[in-house]
Amino acid sequence: MKNLKGLSQKEADKKLKEYGPNEIKELIHTSPFQILLRQLKKNFIIYLLLVAAILCFFVGKSITGYAIFGVIIVVTLAGFFQEYKAEKAIKALKQMILSISIVIRDGKETEIPSHEIVPGDIVILRTGEKISADCLILEEKELRVNESVLTGESQEIKKLVARNEKDYKKENLIFMGTHVVNGKCIAKVLHTGMNTEFGKIAGMVSKAEKELPLQKKVNNIAKHLVFIAVTVSILTGGIMLIRSVPFSYDLFIDVLIVVIALSVSAFPEGFPLVLISTLASGAYRMAKKDAIVNRMSIIETLGETTVICTDKTGTITMGEMTIKEIFADDKLFDITGAGYEAEGDCLYNNKKIDMQKNTTLKLLLKTAILCNDAKIERKGTDKEYNIRGTPTEASLLIMSAKAGIFREDMQFIREEEIPFSSERKIMSVLCKENQKNYIYSKGAPEILVDKCRFMQKGDKIIKLNKKEKEKVLDFNKKFTLRKFRVLALAYKETPSLKRNYSENDLVFLGLVAIEDPPREEVKEAIKTCSDAGISIKMITGDNKETAIEIAREIGLKKKGILTGEEIDKLTEDELSKNVNKVTIFARVRPEHKLRIVKALKQNGEIVTMTGDGVNDAPALKEAHIGVAMGKNGTDVTREVADLTLKDDNFATIVSAVREGRTIFNNIQKFITYQLSCNYAELFIIFFGILIGLPLPLLALQILFMNLVTDNLPAISLGFNPSSPDIMRTKPRRESSILNRNLTILLVIAGTIMGILTLGVFYFTLNVLKQDIMIARTTALVTLIFFEIANAFNFRSFRKGVLNRSPFVNKYLIYASIISIIATLAIVYTPLNKIFETAPISLFNFLIAFLISLSVVIVFDLLKSIKGNLVKNL
Repeated sequence: MKNLKGLSQKEADKKLKEYGPNEIKELIHTSPFQILLRQLKKNFIIYLLLVAAILCFFVGKSITGYAIFGVIIVVTLAGFFQEYKAEKAIKALKQMILSISIVIRDGKETEIPSHEIVPGDIVILRTGEKISADCLILEEKELRVNESVLTGESQEIKKLVARNEKDYKKENLIFMGTHVVNGKCIAKVLHTGMNTEFGKIAGMVSKAEKELPLQKKVNNIAKHLVFIAVTVSILTGGIMLIRSVPFSYDLFIDVLIVVIALSVSAFPEGFPLVLISTLASGAYRMAKKDAIVNRMSIIETLGETTVICTDKTGTITMGEMTIKEIFADDKLFDITGAGYEAEGDCLYNNKKIDMQKNTTLKLLLKTAILCNDAKIERKGTDKEYNIRGTPTEASLLIMSAKAGIFREDMQFIREEEIPFSSERKIMSVLCKENQKNYIYSKGAPEILVDKCRFMQKGDKIIKLNKKEKEKVLDFNKKFTLRKFRVLALAYKETPSLKRNYSENDLVFLGLVAIEDPPREEVKEAIKTCSDAGISIKMITGDNKETAIEIAREIGLKKKGILTGEEIDKLTEDELSKNVNKVTIFARVRPEHKLRIVKALKQNGEIVTMTGDGVNDAPALKEAHIGVAMGKNGTDVTREVADLTLKDDNFATIVSAVREGRTIFNNIQKFITYQLSCNYAELFIIFFGILIGLPLPLLALQILFMNLVTDNLPAISLGFNPSSPDIMRTKPRRESSILNRNLTILLVIAGTIMGILTLGVFYFTLNVLKQDIMIARTTALVTLIFFEIANAFNFRSFRKGVLNRSPFVNKYLIYASIISIIATLAIVYTPLNKIFETAPISLFNFLIAFLISLSVVIVFDLLKSIKGNLVKNL
């Protein structure tokens, strides 16, 4: 790296004031007006209500008409505010994963939030990183960039260093929003924010939320209910007309009033509000557990997951690498200490030795430092370090720090580099030291050892014969069997400074055994997945011995194992036939991940796939749920992912699946509950007219119930806590909201409520001989009590109401209290003139309350006999 000082902090602050933050303005976000329009577009509830309102004015029921228009406004605005709030919440959650860039300021590499980059900054970019501004390349090593976000073409573009800062072409520039797919570079920022090429076309790069599959299913239900409403309305109107021949204008008005009531009762008006509230609260709860939802639409799919394909390093394991042993100079050395503290010693036969006095160890430490892209910075005055770069490379620097050897103390110039890639599995650098040229390499032992012709023994370099090679590889195998990650290190002196320097004929220095212990919580998470019928596939670039040992330690049963080489030999059909039998994939490359996902999908699995590297992006995009790493992942994977883990922890994925299952269960509960209430309303009106009774409920009264006394309990059902055993059932293969058993449930509940409410109306009107308004009000209060009681039934499909605490869902208690207060208000205050109700006696109230308990008793009996009502009806 050239001696680049970059801007001073003072200059950067001045430019930040001058140019503003490095951000794309709100062009890429959905406007409030678009959200408002979304409430009206394809919303069958609104269309149904609009027709009902027009009919009300036609028949002279102007108060009801205005009330329905008011409901349309309330439903639209409530949906708007909830969705607007949800969009803002999702945006805020995404910002919890802050984009960081490395810049040179005051001559030092510094991490800053990407929005603080200013023109003139010197940025350092590596493989997998998103480019945060338009820049001119000053230095590059094997740099290739994906500019598809600007050009629409996905091929990698080779980039070159400019002749100078005034004479440059497009091939010397990198642009905001594009990604580094290979190599690294140092570049000078030319433009930021809206002045970049990306900023100029930002209006075309829409990031609007896709339509929720769930919303699509809800709209399908709405279409069916509209059809039912129209059919029942025609039938009821026909019955009324046949019975009341000859036809008259008054009869026509009566028929229209019934049609209005039926239309209003056909669908729960607060449905969309309840749905969005449930999804938004679920996304918030997941964020509190370190799972950031990038798209709300995936929450439903999460609950359907049948297979989780997970990386080993950093997801199943801690990701805090520590070098524990070194094999060098034909000896085995122990390194004490753990984590990123430079506190530890080198021991040989339990005796402390000075690594700087051992020629081979000193050369090994030097190679570990020079063939390394990571950086470590001391925290305060102690020996603990912050790391920047990969944990594996950082562990090499920490090992050297324990010996008191640091990069800053070395005199060298890095001339060239061949970066590490998943195909080569080696990284090499060419350095100039004291007028001599050296190649330093590190990589997978089985590959690097093949490139070594010599080995270092003390002060001498001897030939690496077959016996010595076998000894090295035997130690490598022993390390991997003990779950260590192993790197080999080598070097050689070379006379040439040419770009195509050779990595052959190297001098072998030694092996380092790196420990990356499994996370404590992973073992329990694996067991939870097993109980939930979810298969776990562990995917790693490490060799199979290390993978098997880690699998054993975390309780992952080894059904089968495949290596990357073996996958290469399989056809797509062969892989599809074998993939379900395999739990461990070792020595895999990113392209293997893509093939694994496709094979699992071909078998009908719902796949959740984790990834962190730039080449993992295709597999994440192909999976049903792509999961990126928030701490150690690349910008590319985070951009294509559906879910980002703030803590990179496997257990967090399992927690997110649990939340997905809970949310879907709650959606099924509140939808079945609300439709049972609407079915009851339809039942009461249709059969009331059929048996010759006056209209039992008026349109405005039904609207009140739909918006208040069944809507509030429905919202509270969306907050139902997770069942303790929700992860002990197999994943659902059928993703429809309403299945056969749920439909039976809503019909049972709706029929009970309908028959008994109609019975109360008949009893009050014809037996007690009370006024029609009193009878309607008693029927209304009865149905409201039924809806509240029924909501408690739907807290669980298995557990009863009477033998369970009412405070399991405290929000349902609050909703019930508000519903009762609202009911009292429309019965006993001047509001009763608007709703055409009348004050009723305590006796009528008691009848309504006692009758409503019947739905709880029936459901508790069904649950005690059948167990799980959703499965056993």
